[in-house]
Amino acid sequence: MLRPMELLNVADFEARAAELLDAGTYAYYAGGANDERTLRENVAAWDRWALRPRILVDVSDVTTETTLLGRTLAMPLVVAPMAYQRMAHPDGEIAMGRAIAEAGSLMTLSSLATATRAEVAETGVPRWYQLYVPKDAGKARAILDDAVAHGFEALVLTVDTPVLGRRERDLRLGWHVPTSVRVQNLGEGEVSPLGAFSEMSAAVTWRDVEKFAADTKLPVILKGVYTAEDARLAVEHGASAVIVSNHGGRQLDAVVGSAEALPEVAEAIAGRIPVLVDGGIRRGTDVLKALALGASAAMVGRPLLWGLTVDGQAGAAAVLDLFRAEISLGLQLLGCTSPRDITRAAVTRRPA
Repeated sequence: MLRPMELLNVADFEARAAELLDAGTYAYYAGGANDERTLRENVAAWDRWALRPRILVDVSDVTTETTLLGRTLAMPLVVAPMAYQRMAHPDGEIAMGRAIAEAGSLMTLSSLATATRAEVAETGVPRWYQLYVPKDAGKARAILDDAVAHGFEALVLTVDTPVLGRRERDLRLGWHVPTSVRVQNLGEGEVSPLGAFSEMSAAVTWRDVEKFAADTKLPVILKGVYTAEDARLAVEHGASAVIVSNHGGRQLDAVVGSAEALPEVAEAIAGRIPVLVDGGIRRGTDVLKALALGASAAMVGRPLLWGLTVDGQAGAAAVLDLFRAEISLGLQLLGCTSPRDITRAAVTRRPA
């Protein structure tokens, strides 16, 4: 995948996207809650871990492939759910799905998508469906039935959002999601953003996790697990995987970065189900650190939005290509021939 030579990394794509988007839309995508401490901490936390390379290993034949919940992926990187992608590019989730399919990765479609489940299914991308649980149980059932019918392979329950965080960057700008943006997947045709938010339930409990796990044919993945206590409960209540996530710093602005929470969760899970992680991952080396700290794969969101903004499908594909190239190079320089070779010995804390 070719890309302009001046766009050498994710930071370059973000800078170009910031030039292309209006100030309010960029702030919505880039911002976090309150003082944005957790937003910044997500990136900083990965930098506090350093890699420990081994030498004199034959790395002439390296693969980035991995397997996750029975599916082989081209790299240990999954695309996180992102709302309102048609604000970034007119082709939105359709272009994103095509790029991810081309890269051999996996897409998580947001409940707040601006494309339908059917449209995304037509791209052929391997796909999970992210759900904010509706207040109406019948509507939730209809959504899940439709996701199964359109080939979604897992249900991702976002569990860190009983209510929305306070996004002060948006408030300062007086910005709201435009009423012209329509949410497509809440069971009643197009819904406005305000209408979509009003659908969410603040009463979701472990009993609901058990119900979804029992009623749906899909594996249930919990996105937003952040403590050992909840990690153990996730296993007990039937989750098939967990995602260590603070919602990109957009919810509770008083938590550690995801890289700090990951080891605690992974230790509590003890290999019983896969652990994924998102938040602040901007380099292929961050993905390798995540594997060393106990993750089966990492998830990225904003970097793909920047690529989509810059050049639609081609831009998103370029960012995925960049991650895969960095993961492959990092494996070779670590002395590993595949993601399976990475252990906790591959990282160490940087001196304070």
